[in-house]
Formats: sequence, structure tokens, C-alpha cells
Amino acid sequence: MKKIIALLTGGTTGEWVISVKSAATIAHNLDPDKFEVYKIMLTQQGWFYEPVDSVKIEVDRNDFSLVYNGRKITFDGVFIAIHGAPGEDGKLQGYFDMLGLPYTTCDALTSAVTMNKGYTKAIVQDIPNLFIAKSAQIFKGTPYSLSDIKNGLNLPYFVKPNNGGSSIGMSKVKNQYDLQGAIDKAFKEDTQLLIEEFIEGREFTVGVVKLDGKIVVLPATEVETAKEFFDFEAKYTPGVATETTPAPLRPETRLRIEEIATAVYSKLNCRGVVRIDFILVGDEGDFYFIEINTIPGQTATSFIPQQVAAYGMKLNNFYTKLIKETIG
Repeated sequence: MKKIIALLTGGTTGEWVISVKSAATIAHNLDPDKFEVYKIMLTQQGWFYEPVDSVKIEVDRNDFSLVYNGRKITFDGVFIAIHGAPGEDGKLQGYFDMLGLPYTTCDALTSAVTMNKGYTKAIVQDIPNLFIAKSAQIFKGTPYSLSDIKNGLNLPYFVKPNNGGSSIGMSKVKNQYDLQGAIDKAFKEDTQLLIEEFIEGREFTVGVVKLDGKIVVLPATEVETAKEFFDFEAKYTPGVATETTPAPLRPETRLRIEEIATAVYSKLNCRGVVRIDFILVGDEGDFYFIEINTIPGQTATSFIPQQVAAYGMKLNNFYTKLIKETIG
């Protein structure tokens, strides 16, 4: 019997564009002999299945079903491919938990917590061999002191929306007089901000997934960009960043990143596939935690497909195992 899978895409943030591309890669690589796939678009206007152009069948949100060709379709599980809200922040996970419907991502609590960079750092800070940049967290509508921030942190700073996924609203501040402008810009994206000391080093990102009951750390990717930091443009514009998979690392460093990534995955109680970003300082010295992404991009040029290929696995097989592990 084929499993009936809802592939959920779209979303309500600027990242919906990436979600649609991710869903296209996933749909293309889901084994048609094993899965009957219905791609469902979630927008602010509603949740729809579109079998052909200009035909929209609304999803019944009481039980997450739809009626197509006179047949009521219910699902065995949901492949969530929505970056940002409401796919990555725990809202959809909570909804599916209430319906008793399994899905491919981290649970509601882990999804919600990991969307908040400050809270995530507080949880992972005791992991052996993992370092955390010094930072300050501020909230919109709550007084904060610019002078306290400047006294507590060394320039340059990164100013980041606390709940963003694709670096939108992020700034690198080299001059203390530019801090207020960077804060104002980030507050347009979020009500909480993280102001963090800049860590100089090489940037890496590594996929972690549980397959066949055990945690697998995929080969890490090194990211080099001519831009100040790996922002939205560098992430999604071909040619702006150089990505090397597997990253050129000494065997003992590779082993260390695998141990750290496994510990982060376990401590945050992750499931499905996640991606963890690090900075490596000095001559393969300390690894600094940047953030974790619980619904990493799956576009043709995204890191996870690159890393799965470097691991020696076909995407078709990878998604089959991912669904088996998370949905059954």
C-alpha cells in the first residue's frame, strides 16, 4: 500500500519563495511507487490543493482532509516544507499533534524554541567542545540601554532578528554609532533581537538526520562569500557564495564536528533533518554555534541535497528513509 503524503509548502513569510522551490525538489524525488503525494499550498488566503492550474480545492482544517474527484482524501502523514512561519516555529506541528497526524520535522516545542536564537543558545551552551558567542537579547517595547550593550560586547556586532531563518533584517555593525540603525532595521522583522559579538573564522553548515533509528551527520559544507556575511542574497543567489562539500577539514576536526552536531541534535530533541551552522576559529580551533535550522532548504542548490550526494545517497532513498523514520 502506498502511503498518502501531504507535501505542505508556501507559508506566510518572505521565505515562501524558497519553500515552493524546496517542495519542487522533494516532489521530484519522492518515490511514486511508495507514495501518493498531494502538494498543498498554505498562504494567508487559505490552504489549497491545486491538481491543475486555476483549480483550487480547499483543505478541511477540521481533520486536514480534502475532497477530490468525489473521494475524501485523508493523509498518513505530512512532509512539511515550509521555511519560517508557520512551518518552522511549531504552530503547524502543534496543529498536527492535536489531529494525531505524524510529520517529518521536529516536534512543536523544539520547533518553537529553535526559532529563537537566544533561547537555543541557552540550551546548547554546555555541550562539550561547543562555544557560544557573547550576546545581548532585547525586546521591542521593553527599554534597553545602548551603552550597556556597547560596554558588554566587543565590536563588530551582528544584529539579528531572533526568530528569522534566512538572515533577513540582519546587519553587521563595525561602528558603534551604527548600532541604533541596525536595531531599528531588525525590529522591522521581529519583536526580539540578538546582538552578538562577531566571531572571525571559517563558516560551516552541517546536516544531521535520524535514519534507520540512528543519528547520521552528513558531510559538512564550507561556505565562503565575498559579502560581509552569509545573508539572504548569498544564500539564494547562485555564484555569490562558494560552497565546498565535503568541507576540507582534518580527520580529527571532522570527527569533532560530528560529535558536536550529534550532541546538539540530541540535546534539542530534534527529529527529521536539521542543519546546524558553525564558525571555526583559528587553525581548526574552536567551533562556535551560530544557529540551527529545523526545516533546511531542499532546493536543487541547497546544502542538504549537496550533503546527501556527498554522503553517497540518492535523494529518493534519503526522503524514503526520512518518511519511514518520522511518519512510519
